[in-house]
Amino acid sequence: MTTKNSASPATSTWTGMVPVDDAELAVTDTGGAGVPVVYLNGQFATQGYWRRVLAELGPDFRHITYDERARGRSKRSADCSFEAAVRDVDAVLAARGVDRALVVGWSYGAFVAAHWANRNPDRALGAVMVDGAQPYDWLDDAMEQRIRKLFKRLSWVLPLVRPTGLAPRMSAEQMAEINIELGELARERELGPVLDGITVPARYVLASGSSFGSKGDEQERLRAALGAVTARNSNIEISAKVASNHGAILRKDFGAIAGAVREIAALDRAGR
Repeated sequence: MTTKNSASPATSTWTGMVPVDDAELAVTDTGGAGVPVVYLNGQFATQGYWRRVLAELGPDFRHITYDERARGRSKRSADCSFEAAVRDVDAVLAARGVDRALVVGWSYGAFVAAHWANRNPDRALGAVMVDGAQPYDWLDDAMEQRIRKLFKRLSWVLPLVRPTGLAPRMSAEQMAEINIELGELARERELGPVLDGITVPARYVLASGSSFGSKGDEQERLRAALGAVTARNSNIEISAKVASNHGAILRKDFGAIAGAVREIAALDRAGR
């Protein structure tokens, strides 16, 4: 593990690079004795998206954020698959000496949070899924072609915005493939058993309406699918449905997300 920017004596925050496979992940850890919370980003987002949630929760929690492979300040990797993303949660926790943590994921990160909580019932304090990880069969041949066309249209602008950190160090084709993989993972037969198998407290914070890349009521249909999930698994509840859309939820409804985190932390303190 290499440190790029170590903490000053006045703060316990650590920032550095964590080696994993052929990559290095840019990690920030506020330290402290509070409940460790690991934040899992949207598909092409960076750890900075969580800043309002972190500020709302404050120093009572130990906040661990990181950029996923080829995103933000993290290095490129030959493997940017979903399985690699789930493994990287363990790599980051091990590097920071954390055994048990609460995982919070938005969008793509919600899928990672759900899978990690399912696979690590003894290490997960709980999970908060922010407008993601809804089991719904939305990927068909027409949608796959739509995704490929969308990213092909964006291919010219990606190299321009990549230096700003607003786009990953991936080709448009790679980005399309990751979206298609997510559609496969979202299918009821794939995601349903993962959610059914979660044995720790899990909460959803849902957005409203549509957002970039969606049409009509597509996203609302995804969210409605959670009714069957909560009916089957009493560990999973919908904590809030907020007014902002998928893309704005971390910016506008950070208070609802923080509330779900506090709820699970309180359950852990109560010895649930």
